[in-house]
Parts: sequence; C-alpha cells; structure tokens
Amino acid sequence: MIIAWTTTAERTDADRLARGAVEHRHAVCAQVDGPITSYYHWQGKVEHSGEYRIWFKCLPTNASALSNWVHAHHPYSVPQWVEVNTEAVGEKYLSWAIANSTPGPFPTSLSP
Repeated sequence: MIIAWTTTAERTDADRLARGAVEHRHAVCAQVDGPITSYYHWQGKVEHSGEYRIWFKCLPTNASALSNWVHAHHPYSVPQWVEVNTEAVGEKYLSWAIANSTPGPFPTSLSP
C-alpha cells in the first residue's frame, strides 16, 4: 500500500481533493486534518501559512493515477506531493482496500 499526502490552504479544496480521489477510485481512503502551520521558502522568503493536509491510501497500481489526478486538480502551482511505501498493512484492511480499488460502476453515497 502507498500513503501519499499533499496540503491546501483552504478546507474546501482539501475536501474536494479527498472526495474526488475516492470517488474516482484512485484512493481507497482519504483523510483531511488541520489546520496545520507550514513553514517554507517561497520566492526568496521564508513564509508560513495555515494549511490542511490530505492523506491518501492507495494500492501501488493506482499510485500514478492518483498522483496525476491530484496534480491536475490541485489549486497550487507547486503542490507538495509525497508518496511512501508501507512496510506492513493489516490483512483485513488490505483485503478491504483491494476490494474497493477495482474500477467499475459502483454506486456510492458520495456520488451526486
């Protein structure tokens, strides 16, 4: 399993990215937390801002699609994007993730 994350300035953007990635089945789960405070260099200055972090969980076969989708829909011109491979995943959780990563016309409560 892959854990990936990004940040946004607005909660609405974080929720939109989280929901969209799950609806499109690029991620099996997305969690939003924050606000957090980020410190970084931007245009020659040290900046800080409040942000919301989105954690995505996906199978390795979906990692590229998830990254491409998030970058295409992210409001930042240079979004943070970090992916890590997990060392271990609970067997029941992994089975659930595999069952919910299969593309297809699945009705969800998230669909409009």
